[in-house]
Amino acid sequence: MSRLRGKVALITGAARGQGRSHAVRLAEEGADIIAVDLCRDIDTVPFPGATEDDLAETVAQVEALDRRVVARQADVRDLSALTRAVGEGAEALGGVDIVCANAGIASFGSTIELDETVWQDMLDINLTGVWKTVKAAVPRMIEQGRGGSVILTSSVAGLTAFSQLAHYSAAKHGVVGLMRVLAVELAPHRIRVNSVHPGNTHTPMIDNDAARTLFLGDPRIEGREDEVRRNFMAMNALPVPWVDPVDISNAVLHLASDEARYVTGTTAVVDAGLLLPFKVPHS
Repeated sequence: MSRLRGKVALITGAARGQGRSHAVRLAEEGADIIAVDLCRDIDTVPFPGATEDDLAETVAQVEALDRRVVARQADVRDLSALTRAVGEGAEALGGVDIVCANAGIASFGSTIELDETVWQDMLDINLTGVWKTVKAAVPRMIEQGRGGSVILTSSVAGLTAFSQLAHYSAAKHGVVGLMRVLAVELAPHRIRVNSVHPGNTHTPMIDNDAARTLFLGDPRIEGREDEVRRNFMAMNALPVPWVDPVDISNAVLHLASDEARYVTGTTAVVDAGLLLPFKVPHS
């Protein structure tokens, strides 16, 4: 397949989870990849971050598809580091055509009890980090003069409310507002901007003790895998407990490709019906 042949895609949070899936899926369709990740833990996040080995595995999987990849460690809160990573990748690979601002974190807590640092880290990474990713890459896209596609990772929590996720939801709602303004501002340059909104996706962001305690009331799953699946399935209209990273990647691929050449300013939801208000219990 070659829907993205000759294109270069910047992906943040590329070391694992949805980011790695996006890198591999876009590479399968011919894109070369600039893969960026922090590759360390964040104190306010209640599960381990990606590692240098994780990023190396993403590189290996992209290279196994006979595509080029430039991998860099950078924090999306650090504009100079991001700009340097984008510049080095673009110089090596021939520009930037696609931006997937995917890097993000999750943590949980009652709105009025959230620690100030927990709140600030969330906004700095999940919203300001998205803006800094765009700021690091889009001027080069404009200068190139060949258009492009920007895909911002939001969430179903960017479209509705979930208890214990005020900081996450505020950031993800903010991504939608940012996307809509960018879609207007960048349209004259033939750069399309859209957001993707995953539901529960089977990545380390929900496969950890803190998330299981929030959703299930208990972090332990040994011998309870069927119960875990049933509890997650109860949130969805379709009879599945979660979507897979590749399901989100397929939406990203569509938005990145010429198949979506006139699609801009939209919110693409991939959530197995989680947002549907009335659900029939699954047997």
